Amino acid sequence: MQPNLGWTRRDLLRALACLPLAGVAAPLLARPDFAGDPFTLGVASGYPRPDGMVLWTRLAPAPLAPAGGMPPASVSVRWEVARDAGFRDTAASGTAYATPDWAHSVHVEPYALEPGRDYWYRFHAGGATSPIGHTRTAPPRGQMPQRMRIGVGSCQHYAQGFYAAYRHVAADGLDLFLHLGDYIYEASWGRGQVRSQGVQEPVTLDDYRRHYALYKSDPDLKAAHASCPWLVVWDDHEVDNDYADDISQDDDEPAWFLARRAAAYRAYYEHMPLPRAMVPFGPHMRIHTRLDYGRLATLHMLDDRQYRSPQPCPKPGRAGANFITDQCTSRLSPEATLLGERQERWLAAGLRGSGARWNLLGQQTLMAQADGQEGQGELFYSDGWDGYPAARRRLLDLFAEGVCANPVVLGGDVHSFWVTDLKPDFADERARAVASEFVGTSISSQPPPEARIQAVLRENRHIHYATGEHRGYLRLSLTPARLTAELRAVTDVRRRDAHCETLASFIVEDGIAGPKRA
Repeated sequence: MQPNLGWTRRDLLRALACLPLAGVAAPLLARPDFAGDPFTLGVASGYPRPDGMVLWTRLAPAPLAPAGGMPPASVSVRWEVARDAGFRDTAASGTAYATPDWAHSVHVEPYALEPGRDYWYRFHAGGATSPIGHTRTAPPRGQMPQRMRIGVGSCQHYAQGFYAAYRHVAADGLDLFLHLGDYIYEASWGRGQVRSQGVQEPVTLDDYRRHYALYKSDPDLKAAHASCPWLVVWDDHEVDNDYADDISQDDDEPAWFLARRAAAYRAYYEHMPLPRAMVPFGPHMRIHTRLDYGRLATLHMLDDRQYRSPQPCPKPGRAGANFITDQCTSRLSPEATLLGERQERWLAAGLRGSGARWNLLGQQTLMAQADGQEGQGELFYSDGWDGYPAARRRLLDLFAEGVCANPVVLGGDVHSFWVTDLKPDFADERARAVASEFVGTSISSQPPPEARIQAVLRENRHIHYATGEHRGYLRLSLTPARLTAELRAVTDVRRRDAHCETLASFIVEDGIAGPKRA
């Protein structure tokens, strides 16, 4: 008689999908002779610490060709960090190895740098030298900086518009840029496309690698990456629309979908300035993390896809999002979670232990209740926090307890600007706000109907501002006394040279939850 190990069929499928990819150590190419510039995808930095950061590049002389045009061999890559743009004063240097099993990507984590200062970096491979990137270390942990400037963006469908917003991000002189998901889109859709990303959805590792190479070939996106360090989290389109844990929108066999997710997560790691601690293991990759900017701000970066419960009341024969009414009682399940139980505990502990003046939550979507049914009845979109109100209440109750100073929630996903008060009971119009929320519009992705957005705005008194008529990003300025949020909009997403203007500005005062018009 075989022992009962307590495994379900789903447990077995998960385990099989976690098996590592087999590989053989590649030979070292002593004198690489590239067919073209190997640094076509640019350079990037991310996750700044007081003594260092992550530096990234990928060798790809023919980025859309198989293997990026690279041979099946490892290549030594020399890297440099300098205190000046002319590289006359070197602060750190070394050699990394770009290997074919990781798409010849390079992730370097220099250390022993000085806190709170600017640095410049570059890479060398063969006879080629990369573009120069600019980055900055975080300030000392006990210091109270007098100012911090942050950009926030998301949702950049390659075919639906040019990345003019990133040209302005690159010129903003930011300390940090937060990308909150939908860095790529797996599917081509939308009206009036300005360029093509092809019609085939990525499924295999090679498919996703080519997709990232196409997106990262954009010159304005490369310039934004090279201008300042980034923090990144994914949403659904980095894998498949509306997925929830191991359930795809089309309700595919979980083992097949987890294999696809493993390919997508690996390609994500290969193309982002992520630390070694975030390296994926099959379909599992921990990207939620926390970063301190002295005592001025703590950034809590969250993952609302990998661990979430299925969306409630899906369409018949489907999984994923749906517009649901108050008749969908499963929406109210106290067990439902957007972040997963473990990540919820991690976040609560981090908020309770934070000594920062500002606590910023970088997550994927709109958190405030957005009832879209004017008058009697309620109408919600199930893929966001409205599909998981008990999980939202658990987090907002923490803010109501005063576990941390000045919580500010940042989001993307909905291709529109939103400015809201967050409170545990949205039905109580007299209840005070316990946190502030700013949601950025899309970099290029097309919005939902404006009439739907305005109906939500009219129905929900806790929403101060909402529009989907513009593409752009958020620009935040933090001081010990206040946070200022500028809603930045490009004039025409169909033009590479589009201008950018500030639609509206809001402030949050230290110790007073809720945004006010500047």
